[in-house]
Amino acid sequence: MIGRRDFIALLGGGAAAAWPVAARAQQGEQLRRIGLLAVAPEGDRIAQAQVGALRQALSELGWVEGHNLHIEYRWPGDDAKRLLADASELVGLKPELIVASGALAGLALIRVTSSMPIVQVMGADPVALGFVTNIPNPTGNITGFFAQEPTLSGKWLEVLKEIMPAMSRAMILLGAESPNTTMYLPGIEAAAEQYKVVLTKPELKNDADIRNAIAEFAGAPNAGLVVLPGAFTGNRRALIITQAAQHHLPAVYPFPNFVDEGGLVSFGIDPIQLFRSSASYVDRILKGAKPSELPVQLPSKFELNINLKTAKALGLTIPESFLVRADRVIE
Repeated sequence: MIGRRDFIALLGGGAAAAWPVAARAQQGEQLRRIGLLAVAPEGDRIAQAQVGALRQALSELGWVEGHNLHIEYRWPGDDAKRLLADASELVGLKPELIVASGALAGLALIRVTSSMPIVQVMGADPVALGFVTNIPNPTGNITGFFAQEPTLSGKWLEVLKEIMPAMSRAMILLGAESPNTTMYLPGIEAAAEQYKVVLTKPELKNDADIRNAIAEFAGAPNAGLVVLPGAFTGNRRALIITQAAQHHLPAVYPFPNFVDEGGLVSFGIDPIQLFRSSASYVDRILKGAKPSELPVQLPSKFELNINLKTAKALGLTIPESFLVRADRVIE
């Protein structure tokens, strides 16, 4: 039993954060521990909403953070060195499983462990990325819910062409180090050939590269932007949306939150729902299931969203047929 003086010394020694966890464990509640590695900075509003959806879904399954569940968070963003360091640190803490938020997070984790269960959320083709060799029967330590079907990547260009029939040039925005490049480009290139659109693929490594590439590209008419999914573009979405508006360039985005924040149009899954769904696999692993028993889940529903306020600012008239098909129209 800890006396009052020892308790005060414990707090003074820097263990205050650990005390509630220890106290709850002493009260007989079995505390389960998991990790979460995210490719977004901790202050990112969308990342917090996604993780909040995961926590809410876990609580509905009986796993309440601060009661019978402790989540160890790491938010390295898309910095490769920090990702690998935080992945190693999380694995070293020996949680029961780690949720990898974003493809780069999963890729960092599989470099440091081949045994700890990993639930991957987001990312494109899990086989091409090297997460699994078999979709219905993953044989390793990783499974999860993936966000994109790379063969549908040409749809982004198709959507932009429908909104702007005169478009003859398109620039692809994606980080130079993104693992998604080789997966998405074939579909986009096939669509570009079909619609007679010339593609530009700049080398983007930082914010200045984005500004310079967009400014230079906007110098000629009939141009549009195709923003591909990835930690680089996701963490810089405010900059990209602002630059697109400033240079009067229509742009298509991979997720609805881009449109909510002022982007023109998006086609893709709803990440919030993906994070909610992933809670079911966390639950099953905590109850004894192995990742190899849980089939990898691929996307089946894609949403079309359009921001009419942005369209008006760009001088675009959206066809009625497009508006009828849209899942959501922001006035």
